[in-house]
Amino acid sequence: MKKISILLSLIIVMSFASCSSVGNLNPMSLLTGNNWVLSSLMGKALDPAKFLNGLPSLGFLDGGGLTGFTGCNNFNGNFSLDGAKINLDPGDMTKKACEGSGENDFLGALSQVSNFKVAKNKLTLLDGAKELLSFVPQN
Repeated sequence: MKKISILLSLIIVMSFASCSSVGNLNPMSLLTGNNWVLSSLMGKALDPAKFLNGLPSLGFLDGGGLTGFTGCNNFNGNFSLDGAKINLDPGDMTKKACEGSGENDFLGALSQVSNFKVAKNKLTLLDGAKELLSFVPQN
């Protein structure tokens, strides 16, 4: 019985230790180092017909730089973090005309983003609890 008690105590201690190490991760490190490719929009699977020129993507750079592709145009802007709160500014954008409504849908959702989470190689951009966009790392 004593062995079970010691084992349970050890498991509890290890659980708390692993939780605190996850809590100590720098939010910036969760975002940078990947090129994130769009995998869902407004909580729904993507319609490839809306993105004939390729899927939108985001790149977060050290120092607050934001780069990306809207499915039509490239952009270079900025982002800022305050814990799990995030502000995205696509900034300068090329001005190609493309078919499909994907770019407008993507930019509309991007403008509503107020917070984010990263879990299991998935970046989810949210407005409160509402999922707006989700991304996976580009292979």
